[in-house]
Formats: sequence, structure tokens, C-alpha cells
Amino acid sequence: MDIHSPIGALKGIGAKTEQLFHKVGVYTIGDILLHYPRDYEKLPPLKTVDELYEGEHGDGMSAAVSGRIEKVPTVRSTGRMQVTTLKLNGDLKSISLVWFHMPYIKNALKRGEYYVFLGKLSKKGSQLSIDQPQILAPEKYQQMQNSLWPCYALTQGLSKNMVSKQIRQALEQLDLSRDYLPEDIRQRHFLAEYNYALENIHFPESQTALEAARKRLVFDEFFRFILAARLQKQQMEKVKNEFVFAPIEDSWANQVMERLPYELTNAQKRALGEIRENMRSPEIMQRLVQGDVGSGKTILAFLAMLDCAQSGCQSALMAPTEVLARQHYETFSKLCEEYGLKVPVILLTGSMTQKEKRRAYDRIQLYAKAMVIGTHALIQERTVFDNLALVITDEQHRFGVKQREHLYKKGSQPHILVMSATPIPRTLAIILYGDLDISVVDEVPAKRLPIKNCVVDPKFRPKSYSFIREEVEKGHQAYVICPLVEASEGLEAENVTEYTQKLQQELPGLEIACLHGKMKGALKNRMMEDFAEGRIQVLVSTTVIEVGVNVPNATVMMIEDAQRFGLAQLHQLRGRVGRGDAQSYCIMVNTSEGERAQKRLEILNKSNDGFLIASEDLKLRGPGDFFGIRQSGLLEFKLGDIYQDSGILKAASEEARRLLLEDPDLSAPWNERVREQVLEYLDACVETANL
Repeated sequence: MDIHSPIGALKGIGAKTEQLFHKVGVYTIGDILLHYPRDYEKLPPLKTVDELYEGEHGDGMSAAVSGRIEKVPTVRSTGRMQVTTLKLNGDLKSISLVWFHMPYIKNALKRGEYYVFLGKLSKKGSQLSIDQPQILAPEKYQQMQNSLWPCYALTQGLSKNMVSKQIRQALEQLDLSRDYLPEDIRQRHFLAEYNYALENIHFPESQTALEAARKRLVFDEFFRFILAARLQKQQMEKVKNEFVFAPIEDSWANQVMERLPYELTNAQKRALGEIRENMRSPEIMQRLVQGDVGSGKTILAFLAMLDCAQSGCQSALMAPTEVLARQHYETFSKLCEEYGLKVPVILLTGSMTQKEKRRAYDRIQLYAKAMVIGTHALIQERTVFDNLALVITDEQHRFGVKQREHLYKKGSQPHILVMSATPIPRTLAIILYGDLDISVVDEVPAKRLPIKNCVVDPKFRPKSYSFIREEVEKGHQAYVICPLVEASEGLEAENVTEYTQKLQQELPGLEIACLHGKMKGALKNRMMEDFAEGRIQVLVSTTVIEVGVNVPNATVMMIEDAQRFGLAQLHQLRGRVGRGDAQSYCIMVNTSEGERAQKRLEILNKSNDGFLIASEDLKLRGPGDFFGIRQSGLLEFKLGDIYQDSGILKAASEEARRLLLEDPDLSAPWNERVREQVLEYLDACVETANL
């Protein structure tokens, strides 16, 4: 058994449980070790029945009750299941303990003995009750009380106990003692050994051990990412630009710019100039265009692709979702028609029928100057480009070594342009995108109305719902964002599944639907398409909407549990509204009573400048502040956050630089394990991109 073995190889995981693990993205034993806790909790203080009943615990909260067994539990059959019940008495009151499908509990509990019962407290009529409580010896519970207990992302039918049990089993059965990271790097930065880090990220001995574990694993994420990017940079620096482009002065792009109904901002003109200069230079372009939400990056992509078409070359734009690909296709087709440009625009996505795909493949081979728009289906085996000169992608689809190899085999070494809407301070962007030159589009077109923001407490919800109804009645649409897909054990936060039902009751007569990342691709696409075309009026979603769809008609964004998100991510989310001519609004519901959460959200309340927000948030976040939903989710780090972990990021960058100076292609025998890790990382990136 190794990290590549299927999760079903672990004892106790049958076919049904294996499917549940697949739902949370766990397919192999390696995956379960990287299924890090999303938070940690401490066990509640131990209470007697009478103390508990005095009202210190509210309905639905976790409670630990100690008591002496006076009567043996009773077992009754309801036909479908056996129900075991025990009444635990205090001096004045009692509590009912209930277990389903667990008749053996009757023999496990001895009369006269003391036990601790741990579980969710609820009230059934006038009777306090705990369903399915864990049973522990009092001395064992006291030993456990100071420990931190992991809370995982779960799905219906998968408990945190099941996840914890399988992670323990994986840790026991795998040999993780061989560390890939050179000893001198570990010592220089006081980094824990890998096996210690994995053990303590899941089952921390203490807060100090948890912080040490996280520091090591975050370093690993950044170190692998930066090494991979810089190795790629070294390879690409040797690639000669074989494409010949028409002079800028007589270009179709210039003619289109003169006829646009608006003038490009100075920042757009500067970025476009850098792109066009690169595409005419002796080496292949590798450039990042970093622009805030709504700064006008799409028109830059169109104009760069137009340069390719005029020179008889093809270009490709890869979008993160099929709906967005279709929207880009429609926009570009309309622009070509409007300006009399005889440039074929071709769409290629995974959900197209075989007949549609065959036609797209044929057209790609037929038209030498086509603009091809799609998802990652563009670099699959069957797509054969005629003369591909430019690939434009977004940061979620970092275009790596393996993807380049796909195109190289097809006879192409195109220019690469990466578009990013994540407002990363320049110092961090240079580290993260060390393989790319950087252009910053730091102006928003003048016609855009600034989004009106407000931070409110939960009492404001009824007013928010009324406001959403008013906007919908005006013909507009709204988003509601929740942090979770479904109710989660150990994490109190709104989830899209239950919230959608609640909103349907609060706003009868409106078309309300939900969207989340666990949905199948086809259903997700249909939901986003229905929203884009106005068939859904209110979309309740997780952060999957962040890069999903362009809906100029959406004017309201309501974000629940806003304090759980990083500010940069909140800024990205609210960028889904304010895309049309109407005034747009962002309502952030802060469910925390802490001053710090309010202070952070006030930054967003006062500014629509993503770069300022990112920098301010960086100042406010402390080194131990690493729970909740991460800031930099788009960059695919499981634990690392480029803002709060900027110190670790800089250290990893320096070590990557030093290692490559000594051994530029990591071919030295002592770097064999580092090279293996980087290649594994690149392979994993390709697999993820192709899902």
C-alpha cells in the first residue's frame, strides 16, 4: 500500500463509503492525508445533567454530560430500525440519550458506573435530548479536554469520526519518514519533519505543534510551486519566437480601438503595448496581466488575438467554465461581425456533442487565422491546431510544462498570456509568477458605477431579503453566497442547501436555485446558463461563482458569514455584480461579534480598490490567524495563503532560487527527491486541469 493506492484499500471502507469520500475529493490514500482539517475545536466543559439543564447550552450545541447509570438502556424495534434509549437523571432533572441501529449499547453500559456522553444537544418538547452520543470514561474525557480536535469538509453520510479513523489508519500504515526536503533548508527555517507535520496537522499535540506542522506544509506548497514555475521559465527562455506579426501601425486591432464606443484606459493601453511588443520580440512571450475586477482585461485578450489573426495565425482563449467560454465566444463573434472582421471564431467545450466537436476540430484545421475559445478541451489529444501563436488562460489554469508538451507534440510553441483578477501586491506577484513578466491594469473604465457596500449583522437579513425582492421586481438579479455546501459537523455557518430552501420560503414567487462545486459539471453549467439568461432570479452559491459567469443584469450580492472569507476573495466575489449600467450593491453579513472581524470588513465597506484591500488585509492578519476560508483560493494551495503566509512565501522563494543556482535542472543525485516532488506536482496540476 502506498499514497497512490485507492482509498478503498483502507480497512473499513466499502464501496458505499468510497463513493462518499469521492464526493469530498478523496480518491487515493495520498488524497486523504491531504484532506486537511478546515478548523479545530476543543471539547466542551463537562457538566452534570442539572448544570446542563440550567440553560448554559442552547439548542443544537455540543455538550458533554456526566452521570451514573441507574437503569439498563431499553431497546425497541420500530420495524425499520432498533432504537436504544437511556434516561440519565440528575438530582432535579433528566436527559434522554438515544442511539439508532446500535442495540449493543445496552450491554456496553454497566449499571452503577459513571460515563461521559458527548453530542449535539436538542430539545424534544420539554425533554432535553442527545442523539447518537459518544460514550467515554470520565478520566479519558478529562485527558482529552485540552486537545484540539479536527473538523473536516464532509458530505451527508460521512462523519468526522470516520474521516479521522481512516487518516489515523493511513498514517500508521505508510512509511513517511523519508523526507524530500534537504536537511539544511529545514534547519535554516526551523521546519518540522514531514511525518511530524502530517501527524500534527490532523491530530495536533498542542497549539504549538499545530503551528509548526502548518508552517512546514505551507512551505512545501510554496516551494514546489515556485520550483516548478522557475524550471518552466528556464525551459521557455530557450524558445525562439518563430511567428511573424504584422506591424502595429497598420493593424486591425488599432482600427478597432479607434471605432470602439469608449477609449481604453491608460493602464489598458500600457498593458496592450507590452503584450504586442513581446509577441514581436525574439523570444516566446510569457506574460501575466494582473487587473482588478472590471478593469477591462477581456478586450485586451480580443485585441491580442486579432493581431494573431491578421498575421495568419491561430489563437486560443481558455476559460475556467463552459458558460464563461460560451459568453466569450458570443462576445468575440459579435465584435468580429460589428467591425467587419472576417475572422472565424470557434467554440470547443467538453459538453458539446460528438458531432459538434468534430465540426469544431475540422474548422480549427481549416481556418489558419481562427480565434478558438473553450475550456481545457482545447489541449486534449484530438484538437489539432494549424498554426497556434497565442494561448490566453486564467490563473486557475496555470499553463505549465506538461501542457506545453501537449502543444509541442502538435508542432506549436505559442506565446502565453495569463489573465488574473486576484489583487496580489506586486512584491508577492513577482515571487508567485516568477516565470512570467507582469503587466498591471490598475484603472477601472470611467463608465463603471462603483458598487455600494454595507456590512450588517444578522438582524438585517429581513431588510436584505426585501431589498433583493425590490431589485428583482425592477428586472434585475441577485447572488447570495454561503461558505458551505451543506450543514457541517463542527462548523457553524450558512450552507447553500438549507439556505436555498429558507430563501424560497422568505421570497415566494421568485425563481431561486443553488449552485456549488460538488454538482456534476453538466448541472453546474446548466445552472450558470439559466442564471446568465435570466431564468433564475436569485442564485444561492458557494465561492464556485467567483470565476463562473458574467451577468451584467445582476445588481445585488449578499454574502453570508462574510467574516469567514479573506478580503481579497470577498472583493473577487462582489466583482460578479456591477458589470452593467445599473447601480449595484454588496451586502456583507457579519455573524461574528468580534471587533477584529468588523474592522477587517470595514476595509471592504470603504473601498472598491482590490490592490488597496489586499495590502490592508495583509497588515491586519496575524501569523496564527489561519482558520476559515482562505484568501488565495484561486492559486490552488490547500493550506497556504499568500497574504498571511507572505513570510513563508518569501523564504520558499529564496530557497528555490538558491537551489536552482547550485543545480539548475535539479539533476544532482542529492536533489533526486526534490525533482521527483516537482514532477509529481506538475503531473497533479495536469490531472486537475483535465478533470
